[in-house]
Amino acid sequence: MKTRTEVVRRTWWLPALVAFLLVALGLFPAAHNLFGQESAGSGAGLAALGAMLFFFFIFALAIYVYMALALQTIAKKTNTENPWLAWIPIANLILMLNIAKKPLWWIILCLIPFVNIVIFIILWMAIAEARNKPNWWGILMLVPVVNLFVPGYLAWAD
Repeated sequence: MKTRTEVVRRTWWLPALVAFLLVALGLFPAAHNLFGQESAGSGAGLAALGAMLFFFFIFALAIYVYMALALQTIAKKTNTENPWLAWIPIANLILMLNIAKKPLWWIILCLIPFVNIVIFIILWMAIAEARNKPNWWGILMLVPVVNLFVPGYLAWAD
C-alpha cells in the first residue's frame, strides 16, 4: 500500500495544473490583478482560446463522422452484422474485430498502450484483406496524414 507521502509526491503537478486552468479560463478573477497589472487583453485571449477550441471540436467531429461512415460502409460491403456499431465509440472496436474476423478478446489488447498500435495495424490489414485490397493498406495507417484516406479508400473504392 502506498503511503500518503508517496501519493502526494507523485501528484505534485495536479494543483499547479488546476490553478493554471482556472487562470487561463478566467475563472479566478483575482489572478488578473495578481502583479498589479491591468489585464486589458484577457478578454481577447479568452476569445482566441474559445475560437481555437470551437474549431478543434468541429474538426474532431468531422473526423469522427468520416471514420464512422467509412467503417459502416466497410461493414455493409463485407456483410458484417450490425454496421451501426461504427457510431458507438467502444463498440466500433467490436465491429472492426468482426470485419477482420478476429476473436473478441482482442478488444482487451486494443486498450493496452503501445500494444494497441500493433493490434490496430493488424486489424486494418485484415480489414483491407476482407475488402480484397492488399494488406499493406493497413500498414499505411501508421503514416499521419495518409491514415485519414485509408478508411475512405477501403470503404468507397471498388
